[in-house]
Amino acid sequence: MTHTSAPTRPDAEPTHRSRLARYALYLVGCVVFAAGATLFIHAGMGVDPLDVLSLGLLEHLPGTIGLAQAAIAAVCILIWSVWNRRRPVLMPFVTFLLCGSLIDLMRLADLGWLASVPALVTAVLLCAYGSALIIMSGTGIRAMDLLVISLNQRLHVPFWLAKVGIEGVLLTLGWLLGGPVGVGTLAFLVCVDGLIQPFMAFNARVLRLTNHGLPTRAPVRSLAIGVAR
Repeated sequence: MTHTSAPTRPDAEPTHRSRLARYALYLVGCVVFAAGATLFIHAGMGVDPLDVLSLGLLEHLPGTIGLAQAAIAAVCILIWSVWNRRRPVLMPFVTFLLCGSLIDLMRLADLGWLASVPALVTAVLLCAYGSALIIMSGTGIRAMDLLVISLNQRLHVPFWLAKVGIEGVLLTLGWLLGGPVGVGTLAFLVCVDGLIQPFMAFNARVLRLTNHGLPTRAPVRSLAIGVAR
């Protein structure tokens, strides 16, 4: 996978800057997504499918959202690894643990001043944009999205349809375990999943950001190498 284009002066400097830019994009994406997920929980109208499963697991097992999401990440990475015949990658696991831990911290803030509907609308926008940034960074793509991208590139399933399908599985399992499901959950499936690609297009065309995670006609092998860094 290629890095963001840079001036052809000393070779080491553009590569170093490119990597720093990708890591910065990744970290910003994690913070933005975690803020959105926190607002989904605060709105009390149903959370995103991943949190439905995470909170459902916590109904039966001790732990935190961060630990629950890390466990889910491990399962997703194992499936991706077997399917693509690749060694398991570490960074997607780190992303689940990082985002989950950020949610745990952000839930300590007093959000009583923010009403449910504005919180839900803001949550949709933040989760969609945060997801777009994480995918575009090509670094630490969320384990669930690795499966989505594999469906897109290997089986040519439209990105949005693959995203809805994977999250539908998480939602069903979480609901069966007692996780909270509501209008917000539907809003996530329809709006967040539908906004990720437009946000990636906006970032590429307007902000001139390179899409390292879902490049046009990128081979699956290059994707695996990119996320493993």
